[in-house]
Amino acid sequence: MFIMKDEEPFLLDDPARLRALAHPMRRLILRHLNVHGPATSTTIGELLDAKTGTTSYHLRQLEKYGFIEEIPERSGGRERWWRRAEVPRDMRLPTPDQVAPEDRAVLAEFHRIGMDEDRVLFDRFPEAYRRDPQWAKGSRGLGWLTQAEFDEFFEAYMALLKKYSHRPEDAPPGSRPMYLRFFALPADED
Repeated sequence: MFIMKDEEPFLLDDPARLRALAHPMRRLILRHLNVHGPATSTTIGELLDAKTGTTSYHLRQLEKYGFIEEIPERSGGRERWWRRAEVPRDMRLPTPDQVAPEDRAVLAEFHRIGMDEDRVLFDRFPEAYRRDPQWAKGSRGLGWLTQAEFDEFFEAYMALLKKYSHRPEDAPPGSRPMYLRFFALPADED
């Protein structure tokens, strides 16, 4: 389980939890549960074209590290229903120097898988914008910032996410699940 202090950033520096999230199928499972709500290993397996045993294993791994939980009132017999567990809204990754040298490969893999997912979203953006520009927005920019200003900018961005995004159970009518991404890197290292 996650120990959460309301609205404080949670540093995901546990190598076992990072490993649990650094698996493509587990990330697909989490994405499905986040966007579509509760599901069984059978329904997830059908969606991901995977065997039920495989999805059951990955669901148990996600449960073990507190990312999902069983819904006992919906489960019965061999059918188990799963939902996303309450996790911190502001979950941050450690920097490489904050993890042991032997765990840095897991952190790198986590970032690699995440960027692969983001590339797919970026490829989908032009069509999403063409279909419904009110729900697909993008921005690109270049700015000169000091380290302190960049840190302040990032914290302001995180505050905006907290202010305007809702958990599914608290979302007002008319809300839609939205992929929101932020990344920044120095432009003078090209």
